[in-house]
Amino acid sequence: MTLINRRGFLASASAASLLGLSACETTQIAGTPDAPRFTDDGRPIATTRAEPLSPLAERFDITPISYEERSDGAHTLPATGMSLIPPQFHRQVVEYPSTHRPGTILVQNSARHLFLILDESHALRYGISVGREGRTWRGRGRIYRRAEWPTWTPTARMIREDPSLSRFAGGMPGGPRNPLGARALYLQSGGRDQGYRIHGTPEYWLIGQYVSSGCIRMVNQDALDLYGRVPNGTQVLTI
Repeated sequence: MTLINRRGFLASASAASLLGLSACETTQIAGTPDAPRFTDDGRPIATTRAEPLSPLAERFDITPISYEERSDGAHTLPATGMSLIPPQFHRQVVEYPSTHRPGTILVQNSARHLFLILDESHALRYGISVGREGRTWRGRGRIYRRAEWPTWTPTARMIREDPSLSRFAGGMPGGPRNPLGARALYLQSGGRDQGYRIHGTPEYWLIGQYVSSGCIRMVNQDALDLYGRVPNGTQVLTI
């Protein structure tokens, strides 16, 4: 377990506030993230400790993952303050009766959960953030592209609405400050890419909320975990 230092948390929050708008980025955040409380000597109470996995996880050889800082390719994956995220949005194996085949992804916008079907009665559940009212992705799609530390590029519309984003017209390189986080799964629906993604986010404290412009956000470490479990062609449905 890691205590996230004040500098690390505030730096990530500040970086996130500088990010531009996209179908995968917040266009308006109501309020500010709840800042972690600090001890008398200045240490934040926010920690990387996640809720323990259910005993059901052993049946599927699913083990805990670390939310501490670590290297990931050419980048450093920042620690995630899991103690700032409500427990119901922590990664968990749950009973989940379903008629969908194993490997299917189901997105429940109303509960802000993503389910990866394990068998006819269980699923690996992740907490997510989804689109605000009127911008939530609904329907059926499939993963057609997967990317590590993806590049984010604002659309022409975004640049018109916020000319400062023109500096990213050629793309914002992947990295800890990128809105798409450490991994992205690109969705194709209706036969084309409509701009929706399942992706990591530097704004982990917003997991469980309706904040994006349509994309499905995950804690970066959870995005890595899901990325390693689903290939191109995976079916994604909203429920």
